[in-house]
Amino acid sequence: MELTPVKQKFILHWGEMGTMWGVNRTVSQIHALLYIVGTPLTAEDIADTLGVARSNVSNSLKELQNWKLVKVAHVMGDRRAHFETSLDVWELFRTVVRERKERELSPTITTLQACLDSPEIDQEDRASKARIAETLALMKTLTSWTDEMLRLEPSTLMKLLKMGAKVQQFVRGEEK
Repeated sequence: MELTPVKQKFILHWGEMGTMWGVNRTVSQIHALLYIVGTPLTAEDIADTLGVARSNVSNSLKELQNWKLVKVAHVMGDRRAHFETSLDVWELFRTVVRERKERELSPTITTLQACLDSPEIDQEDRASKARIAETLALMKTLTSWTDEMLRLEPSTLMKLLKMGAKVQQFVRGEEK
């Protein structure tokens, strides 16, 4: 498949953005390709289009499936597996937030709570205990906020985000 210059730029940037978030560049580029093209593609099509090894594509697709960002799609008359991603940017956003919460925030909360519940906590100085408790409180608040945001309809969330930006401008004294 021949990509237009705009699609190429989008895919390359998505790969760069992914690396900044700790995601493998090829994983990010495959996701970008599936998103921007908007139709299911075979692993071979992906490898040929992006110029990457078929084994790399296979591993990257497994990673994207583990993140629930890509799923197998069957195409009538073709026995090969095709892969697709959601074309709804809000659904993708929610999936990433939900997965990061499960993989990062929830285990951190569990560990911090275990530290505070541990009998050894009494051997720690007051300042260390306070820092652990403050971090736990922050993580719980972030998780609670995240859960509430994930429940909102995209239109409501967009209104809230825009309102938040206006509140920030007001707080900084940049009223318009």
